[in-house]
Amino acid sequence: MSVADSSAHRSTDRTGPWGGVAALAASLAPVLVALTTSAILAVDYLRDGPVFCAEGGGCAEVRRSAVAGAMGVPLPLVGLAGFLALGVVSLIPGRRARGAQLGLSAIGAVAGISLLFAQWRLGAWCIFCVTTDLSALVAVSVAAWRLGQPEGPAVSRPISIAAAFLLIGFAGAPILIGAHKQPHYETPAAIQAEIGQTPPSEVTVVDFVDFECPFCRMTHALFAPLLAAHRDQVRCVRRQVPLRSHPHAQDAARAACCGETLGKGNEIADALFSAPVDELTPQGCEKIAQSLGVPLDSYRACVADPKTDERIEADRAEFKAAGGYALPTIWIDQRKLVGAQPAEALASALDAALARH
Repeated sequence: MSVADSSAHRSTDRTGPWGGVAALAASLAPVLVALTTSAILAVDYLRDGPVFCAEGGGCAEVRRSAVAGAMGVPLPLVGLAGFLALGVVSLIPGRRARGAQLGLSAIGAVAGISLLFAQWRLGAWCIFCVTTDLSALVAVSVAAWRLGQPEGPAVSRPISIAAAFLLIGFAGAPILIGAHKQPHYETPAAIQAEIGQTPPSEVTVVDFVDFECPFCRMTHALFAPLLAAHRDQVRCVRRQVPLRSHPHAQDAARAACCGETLGKGNEIADALFSAPVDELTPQGCEKIAQSLGVPLDSYRACVADPKTDERIEADRAEFKAAGGYALPTIWIDQRKLVGAQPAEALASALDAALARH
């Protein structure tokens, strides 16, 4: 046997069937870790509350930041798709596939470094994000090493099939588990205090509103019938957050507060939401109160009372303390719904809360 033949024989030995399995295992190890953490993050980003992440802390900060998604797509979904593609390419034999493996993993590594830097800038660290990003760095190192190795025989079909099932399993298991677990909601102290005042058998609804806000009006039209259907099972607390950009919002908020004080809170609120916006003037609000049988002298005294504006300012402060940033914001027990909501989302959240009581 010549020296060249002997060298070729030794290379074949090093890259024989078990050498191919070892290289595949090295390629898949960081991918499987990243698939698991990406799937965990995808569940937490798509559910209305975290399932795997702890309440508050770095995970919540990152989830609320600009790096959490792009063009409306949660970033974990992009990562999940990317690592699945990387895993599939790792199973394919040939130098071209090794080059594709290195290219995909390089993209993942650049993204990982960028996201680690973004978390450093935020001063908040998500353990699942960090694990995913570090796995991407390991994956590109393994891909570069594998590309530099002599190409040996492909791994057997049973091993490739088993590896494919591993990819599916590591990506799918967190999704299946997360679909059957209840989220743990981040409940601000202001909302927890309202829940504490509600009888245990009832659901607490805290509704932060502006009667001139078109999205508040739209959501109320859908939510009011649901609340009416469960009137005896729900304690509804309405908090006034009149936006200064809405010229009639403050007058409507005063009317709503006085309606509560004078025993017509729900009726006046429904009427204010239904009235044309340009009729939410002091005179228009007074006509609404009068049409509902509210004594005008008492109503006028309440509207003029400085304590009414103090109550509105206290509601604004509660909104800020509860982390409010947009209207409408509705808390149904520990679940927060922000912005205009479809009827299905409102019904689902209320039904889930009723089932827990």
